[in-house]
Formats: sequence, C-alpha cells, structure tokens
Amino acid sequence: MTRPWSVSRFLVAVLVLAACALAWVPAGSAWAASRVKDIASFEGVRDNILIGYGLVVGLNGTGDDVDDDPYTRESLIGMLERMGVNTRDGEMAPDNSAAVIVTATLPPFARQGNRIDVTISALGTAENLMGGTLLVTPLLGADGEVYAVAQGQVQVGGFVAQGQAETITKGVPTNGRIPNAAIVEKEVPFELAGMESVKISLRNPDFTTGRRIANAINTYLGTEVSEPLDPGTVLLRVPRGYPGGVVALLTDVEQLRVEPDQLARVVIDEQTGTIVIGENVRIDTVAIAQGNLTIRVTETPQVSQPAPFSTSGQTAVVPRTQIEVDEDEDNQLTVVNPGVTLQDLVNGLNALGVGPRDMISILQAIKAAGAMQAEIQVM
Repeated sequence: MTRPWSVSRFLVAVLVLAACALAWVPAGSAWAASRVKDIASFEGVRDNILIGYGLVVGLNGTGDDVDDDPYTRESLIGMLERMGVNTRDGEMAPDNSAAVIVTATLPPFARQGNRIDVTISALGTAENLMGGTLLVTPLLGADGEVYAVAQGQVQVGGFVAQGQAETITKGVPTNGRIPNAAIVEKEVPFELAGMESVKISLRNPDFTTGRRIANAINTYLGTEVSEPLDPGTVLLRVPRGYPGGVVALLTDVEQLRVEPDQLARVVIDEQTGTIVIGENVRIDTVAIAQGNLTIRVTETPQVSQPAPFSTSGQTAVVPRTQIEVDEDEDNQLTVVNPGVTLQDLVNGLNALGVGPRDMISILQAIKAAGAMQAEIQVM
C-alpha cells in the first residue's frame, strides 16, 4: 500500500518543479516578438482602390431634390433613355432616387467572378438611403479601367426619427454598405510564382528591425539569402528548388518571429489631451514643479431699499465683490533621478497631481531643457 503513495508523491514533486521552472523562465524576446506578417508586407501583395458613380432608387421620399441636384436629374434621364424611355419633354421631380458615390477595395489576387463589399455615400441632398437599391454601377481603378460592377440592396446602420418638435438621428443614414455587391470583372496581373526575389516592406521603417528580419530569415533557411536594403525594405532572394516555390517560402517567412525595435518617442494629441509614452523614453536628472494661479471673482450684488411706507429714500443696488486667489502653494518640487523608466516617470508626475493637460506642458518643458532622451511628436 505504500508504493502507490510514493508514485503519487513523485508525480506531485515533478509537477511542482515544472511549475517552478516555468515561473522562472525570463520574459525574453520570444514573448515580445511579433510575426513578420504583422510588422511587414510583401512586394506586390496589396489592395487596389475602386470608385464609381451610381444611382440608388426605391427611397421613401428621402432622395435628392432634382431641382437642387441637376446631376441626379441628368443621370435619371440618361438611364431611362438607355432603356428606351424618353423623359426630356416632361417634368421630372422624383424624390425616391439619389446620386451616390460607390467605393470598394479590390483585394490582392482577386479573380474574375469573386465578390467584394462596397460602400455607398450620398452625393446630393438625400436625407436617408434606407430601403434603397443601387443600380448597376461600374467601379473604376486608378487607370480608368473597370475592375468590378456593383448592384444590390443598400444596408444602412443609422436612422432618423422625426416629429413636429424633435428629431433623433442615430449614425449616418446617408451612408450605407452592400456586402458582396460587386463582381470582379478584371484581374490585376501579377505573377508571384515566377519571382526570383521578393522585397519585404516594413510598416514602421527601422534599421534594427530590418536587420533582425534578415537575420531571422537567414537563420531559418540556413543560408545568406536575405539582407536589408534600407530602413523600410528587406530583400529576400528565392532559393532554387525550395519545396512549394515562392508561395511556400513566403508562408514560412511570414510566421517567423522578430522583436521589432522602437524609437524613444512621446506622442501628444493636444486636442484631446492624450499622451502616449514609448517604452524606451529615458529622463536625465531634472527637478519639476508644477502649479497654477487661479483667480476667482464673484459678484453678489444686493438691493437696498427704504423701509415700508417711508416717505424718503430710494431703492439702490449695492455691489458686493469677492476675490479668491489660489496659487497652489501645497505643490512641491519633485526631483526625477537619471535614467528613470516609463513607469517611474508616470508615477512621479502622478505624485504631483498633474492632469493630462499640464503633463503635456511638463513633457515639452523637459524636452526643451534637454533632459528627455526621446522624440516628441505633436499630433
């Protein structure tokens, strides 16, 4: 009966040791690393922007006013004439049609017959596109060629509820979307399989990150086939006889993990008071004091009038003014030690009771004093 207990204790001891070993594993670069596909893109694998002009019909009296939007009137006349209906001799005042701009994104390697989503935006005085139907609309690329044709029922996320005394609008009812509305009619030619080399473009150009990507590729393939060309480009030469060709090579490369390097940067949005401080920001020895001078003037006039039934005296307004001055004398001078981390800097500023608006001024002053080893970017 003692042997099972011994085995059980042994298993428990093994599990405890394994848990301790995992707990002591340092937070190395493997945990902070990113896949190559998340920080870079491959040459030629890109989207293309499409745009078109069309008509939406079937609106419930919320379309364009053809008197104010002559292009809507001309578009309706031209469409009806192509269908054999002559309307130039009569009056036309429909309010259930609207001129719209149709936009879409053609994904890389899209083939003829594939369907893509489109976005519909009112061009004229239409109030709501809900319930409308987009008529056949060619979508053009930057070269003026037609790459897709769209048509379908418009889906609008917003709405308008209106009464005699109040109107409620949610979202943007003059903007809609049609899933799978456009059919690809023309492909963008690109031969990926026959390429002898591929350029990897970094989304955030950096010398160190580019070199790390090249080293990771060379280490994985066991040969020197990759090198950085500039901060934003890494050249990858396709090895001969690679199993699966270029597609398999890019599939393997994009799964490699690399720890991207970052610039020491502080990003400030003065409009919203948002501050983003990078991990590598360092501060030299500096003393910080922050205080505001607040002057508050309060007017509480009082009315002085004679006693009831008095035959003398008159009513007068007596001004009473109260002035308060707050110089924030409780705020103290704080010393920030050299080489502090991001967390130390935030803790020090929070200890002063500094808000985001004042923190922006403090960071800019530290940078002006030459004590911040980082770049400040104001949005």
